[in-house]
Amino acid sequence: MVFFTFASVWCGLASSFDSLLAARAVQGMAGAVYTVAPTVIAEVFFLHERGRAMAIYTAFLAGGPYVGGISGSYIASSLGYQYIFWISTAFAVWSLLMQYLLVPETLFDREQQVLGDSTPLGGEDGITQEKSQISTVERAAGSEVPARYTYIQSLGFGRYRGDWLSHFLAPWLSLRLPGTWVVVLQYGALVGGVVSTATIGPMFLAAPPYLWHSNVGLFNLGGLVGVAIGALFTFLTADYMIKWRAKKEQHGFSEPETRLPVLIPGIFLGTIGLWTFGFCAANPSAHGWAGLVVGSGMHAAGLTMVPSIGFNYLIEAYGALSGDCFTMTSVARSVVGFAWTYFTAEWIMSAGPALPFGIFGMLTTVFGLLALPLYFFGKRSRIATAGFVSERHGF
Repeated sequence: MVFFTFASVWCGLASSFDSLLAARAVQGMAGAVYTVAPTVIAEVFFLHERGRAMAIYTAFLAGGPYVGGISGSYIASSLGYQYIFWISTAFAVWSLLMQYLLVPETLFDREQQVLGDSTPLGGEDGITQEKSQISTVERAAGSEVPARYTYIQSLGFGRYRGDWLSHFLAPWLSLRLPGTWVVVLQYGALVGGVVSTATIGPMFLAAPPYLWHSNVGLFNLGGLVGVAIGALFTFLTADYMIKWRAKKEQHGFSEPETRLPVLIPGIFLGTIGLWTFGFCAANPSAHGWAGLVVGSGMHAAGLTMVPSIGFNYLIEAYGALSGDCFTMTSVARSVVGFAWTYFTAEWIMSAGPALPFGIFGMLTTVFGLLALPLYFFGKRSRIATAGFVSERHGF
């Protein structure tokens, strides 16, 4: 967040395209901090609360670009595009302060602080050895073991564990897990659709017969409404499903696959939204803008609903390894978002919008249907790949 703040200032001060491009590269690198958020949610909220918490997170994740799309055109036309980055700086500073003051450090190891032992965890007998040491210290020290630690100590700075190379490779090794592929492909397809509608929609509305000019940013209102509807639906249903299923089981537990049926409405809306957008874009009319806006909103609802469930599945299926899985979803989001902007506009203008958006919708459906084998065989796949998870953490 510190790097993101300084990069935002750099963007606002950039006086050339090369300088702005370099600043944006640093800003994008630092912005990858959002990958940590789902892991924090996993560690702070209980199983039956996690669906609602993740719905709120994905609502902001998906809704942010639409808010920027609505306000950006007005800010740029009245104050200059650099002013957008100063607003971004203000939000970055506020977020940095709130993160420092309000977000708990979920990796703070109180027992390790008691021991004063910097031996890295994760070795073959690391966990067993540490617990034995803690028990010995507590018996020997008795009441002398410190009861409280300062806030600065709880931040845990300087207690990095493991080696850089293994942590760098870990996200790529998570591709050995079927659930990672399913979530990455679904999320990538939906992000590609959003990039396409957000890029092409304003271009169509700025041209005849619409001629919205500087008001083309209002196109994103449909997406913002769709995000709100999708978040509300997921907020109400994601945790309800696992509670309902747990009551049906004699043991009272719920499997991670229980959440997956909630994906179906999101995949449906995402697909139909792209097809609606493509059809209306291919057949412009006096009121055809409504179809563009509604189609974009339907797809935005799917973008909010599907990752909410997918991220929770990764948490519950792979536990501590889910952070590595989230890194891969971020890579997919970035690669798709970057690549789509290069060929989408040219392809749509040359082939017409019907064919490209028809293919985008088909891909959304195909990748969405991968949830079916995961629902029926997900537990077997988790058992088959359990060795990868234990291998990663030394258990």
